[in-house]
Amino acid sequence: MVLGLLLCWSCGYAAALKPTCLSAQFRRPGDYILGGLFPFGMDTVNMTAQSEPTFVACERLFAEGLIWALAMKFAIEQINNSTSLLPGVKLGYDMHDSCFEPVVALQPSLLFLTRNGTTSIGVLCNYTDYQPRVTAVIGPHKSDLCLVTAKLFSFFLIPQVSYGATSEKLSDTEMYPSFYRTIPSDKNLVEAVVLLLNKFGWNWIAIIGSDDEYGRGALELFLSTAGNHSICIAFEGLIPSDLADPETKNQLEDTIKLINKTKVNIIVFFVFSQPARALLEHSIRMGLGKKVWIGTGAWMFSDIVASIPNIQSIGTVLGFIMKVGTVPGVKEYVADLFTSVQRDKFCQESREFNHLMKSDMLDTHCEQCDHISLHDISAMLTHSQVYPVYVSVYSVAYALHRALGCTHQACSKASIRPWQLLHFMNTFPFSVNGQNLTFDQSHNTNTGYDLVFWSWKNGTLTFLPVGGYEGSLYINKSLIQFHTEDQKEPTSECFRHCKPGQFRRIKGFHLCCYDCTDCPENTFWSPKDSSTCTPCLKHQWSPVQSTQCYDRSERYLFWNEPLTIALLMLMSITISLICLTAVLFFKNLETPVVQASGGQLNLFTLFTLMLLCLSSCLYIGKPSNNLCMIQQIAYALCLTGCFSTFFIKSLEITLVTEFPHCAPTFLHWVTQRRAWLLVALCLLTECLFCFCYLHLGPDYLLSDYQSLPTEVLLVCNTQSWLAFALLHGYNGCLAFVCFLCTFMVQTSGKKYNIARGITFAILIYFIIWIFFIAIFATLKTVLRSVTQIGTVLATSLGILGTYYIPKCYIILFKPDLNTVDYFQNSIKEEPEEESQ
Repeated sequence: MVLGLLLCWSCGYAAALKPTCLSAQFRRPGDYILGGLFPFGMDTVNMTAQSEPTFVACERLFAEGLIWALAMKFAIEQINNSTSLLPGVKLGYDMHDSCFEPVVALQPSLLFLTRNGTTSIGVLCNYTDYQPRVTAVIGPHKSDLCLVTAKLFSFFLIPQVSYGATSEKLSDTEMYPSFYRTIPSDKNLVEAVVLLLNKFGWNWIAIIGSDDEYGRGALELFLSTAGNHSICIAFEGLIPSDLADPETKNQLEDTIKLINKTKVNIIVFFVFSQPARALLEHSIRMGLGKKVWIGTGAWMFSDIVASIPNIQSIGTVLGFIMKVGTVPGVKEYVADLFTSVQRDKFCQESREFNHLMKSDMLDTHCEQCDHISLHDISAMLTHSQVYPVYVSVYSVAYALHRALGCTHQACSKASIRPWQLLHFMNTFPFSVNGQNLTFDQSHNTNTGYDLVFWSWKNGTLTFLPVGGYEGSLYINKSLIQFHTEDQKEPTSECFRHCKPGQFRRIKGFHLCCYDCTDCPENTFWSPKDSSTCTPCLKHQWSPVQSTQCYDRSERYLFWNEPLTIALLMLMSITISLICLTAVLFFKNLETPVVQASGGQLNLFTLFTLMLLCLSSCLYIGKPSNNLCMIQQIAYALCLTGCFSTFFIKSLEITLVTEFPHCAPTFLHWVTQRRAWLLVALCLLTECLFCFCYLHLGPDYLLSDYQSLPTEVLLVCNTQSWLAFALLHGYNGCLAFVCFLCTFMVQTSGKKYNIARGITFAILIYFIIWIFFIAIFATLKTVLRSVTQIGTVLATSLGILGTYYIPKCYIILFKPDLNTVDYFQNSIKEEPEEESQ
């Protein structure tokens, strides 16, 4: 038999120079059609650039997917030739390419759902009597695809039996009531891996999954299970499954660097063959060192991985593969088929069968199948897991056998709907090659796992069984030759020393797994509790990675700061200017310019301005509750004293310009000695508001521990905004009245406009306050005090510069204008002379 098989292989290889009709072997008519979804191809073209729902092609043939499809074909033909299973009934099949892409798998899935004999899917309220094109579906292989197609088939309750999807999500029978699988779920695999780690005492590991449903699901299950078995995860990560992405190389290199940094010796690897090859190639190139790689059947049996140059240098490979039975005759069947597809007569018959299946609706998309030989897939036939596919077909056949009420002689020709098979698949066991199997409550078949070791002898790889898992784990350690420097069993325990100032951040719920993390600011590390950082007291601070706390220093505007000295110099200059102006006005008190400006009231105004400048000193030095209160009162009273004289002068201007008939009656109330009564009244009113301010809530000292990292900021904080508004709003009202009274006053070009000086002084005051509010609200440092001093000095200089300096200029440099004629009735409107 072996010689005959080798002869068939050689004949097939020699005849492969011309195209075959292998692509026409995936469709056959029958009484009941089974759909098949297999990954004939891989590496789809321009999936991201697809802008129209057109046909999606695959670049390369996936030989293992072809073998799975041939296993389904073999099983169906074996059943059709059986005299005990479905006697007199002929099963047909319709297989299509899934290409590892949900988008590709959906197209044949929709074809399977079409009404039998048509190309349309009926939209009905009740699908009980609906007869789709297929009775059941075998496949697809990956969990990503099954999560998409299973929802589609579950709506119609069409049995779908997968031979490769392991995601635990598919065990949800409420969401996927018609989904079955002939392999264990990831939950069983994870339990086996965890028991293996415990068996060797490995509790400090890295875990890597591919960025797809299989990798993410297995990673999530492993993390939740490992925590209950005192296994600590030093590194967990996902690697891209899309190797065409330009960022894939960087992500793989970063993963290797992080693994190397953790210094773990054990890596659990939940990936498919292509991502596994990419990561292992990078680990060899970057010199990761010899590790223990715990893998799964998703990549351990792959020739793609085993053929990596210098693959032996990665270390020891252990892993679990599903415990499967053998399929007698499948290799001979495949060899005979490859010989048959070379014959024209056989190909002609195959095409006629395809024509009966109306193959023009949707091709199988396996054009590459016609250009391969038996030699190209012979190596994979040895260890390809065709058993789950074989079992999947038989599970449907047995359910159909019972649904038709078959005996050992014949079956009834009743019309069977797909949903009618579910009852028999859920409740009855079935037998495959003498092995009794059944679907559990989650529609899975837990056949157990074999523990396989990669054994290298003279450069040849052998998959050596060293144990197994069937609810419990058993291992023959003597068969395992660890590829380490000393050929001894490696250790991988969580043991790390953190530096002083670092705490152990526990990963999971076990003390053995932690990261050394720097204590953040304002916390410190204590040897009494190495698993956390102790917060500093409110009046203390600490830098990052500190072992103690330090007392915060007080921060306010110090007298010896350069900025303070600069402000004091500006204050001295301003006071000097005010004093010089006062002296100049006192010496020229009886001159027209001084009398027109207010006479003796000017000296009072300049005195309040000087006091206003001196109040700047209240903002320097260590503040207190009393000092915070005095700051606002001093500022408000000094400004009221200044604005009260402007208010008197503004009333005088208004009486003369707007109410000339009333001026003789009321003018004496705003001039001469009675004007001082109004000044006193204004100050008395402000004193009343000061009393309200003290009663409602004066400013108080606040210790701010948040604004500065190492200091406590001492600031004056507003307790009552209503009191603040009353205190300063009164001055704002006085200023606004002055502005209204003087803004529209005009004089002849030959007369001096006293009103204009008041207008500009008030405008300066308003502008300064607008900027002050905007800046003060955003500052949280000592610059708040600087802003307040700047506002005081700017207000004083603004009033001095707009109202008094022009008059000083006339006194000193324009004495010819300091005449009674120029200032007499200067506030009275006079029409300008018409130009000649």
